[in-house]
Amino acid sequence: MGRKLSPKLTHFDRKGSAHMVNVGAKGETHRIAIASGRIRMRPATFRMVIEGGAAKGDVLGVARIAAIQAAKRAAELVPLAHPIAITRVAAEFKFDAQRCEIILFATVECRGRTGVEMEALTAAAVGLLTVYDMVKAVDRGMVIRDLQLEEKRGGKSGHYRRRAVKSAR
Repeated sequence: MGRKLSPKLTHFDRKGSAHMVNVGAKGETHRIAIASGRIRMRPATFRMVIEGGAAKGDVLGVARIAAIQAAKRAAELVPLAHPIAITRVAAEFKFDAQRCEIILFATVECRGRTGVEMEALTAAAVGLLTVYDMVKAVDRGMVIRDLQLEEKRGGKSGHYRRRAVKSAR
């Protein structure tokens, strides 16, 4: 088990105290992060959402705006995240009718000194929470799952892409 963790955790100083990473000396690069998550619901709820029949209105349209707004506010929610001048946020939905799941992909871009992973993850999470909020009156059993970073580009650590995992289901 004597494996050394690498790289070191940057949000802790030598004494182990949490701190905000100093990014002042880092160069600005074009940075992109894509995060995703899923919400599973009953078949009738799934049909209602994708057909636009919810009593509260356009569920996916509101969730898209919520995701965009959440990305812009990630630094207010995640204590050690930096405020970032975001240049683009996109929220795209895909549908898995067999599993009655809506998958949200959030893409965030900036030209900056630190990445936008937290912004993309926050966007995906809040977008899915908004779907839940808008239709919870008809389906409180919905499950939000698999919030994850799919890809990130830019910066010193380079390109990361999640490997496709074959499902056992």
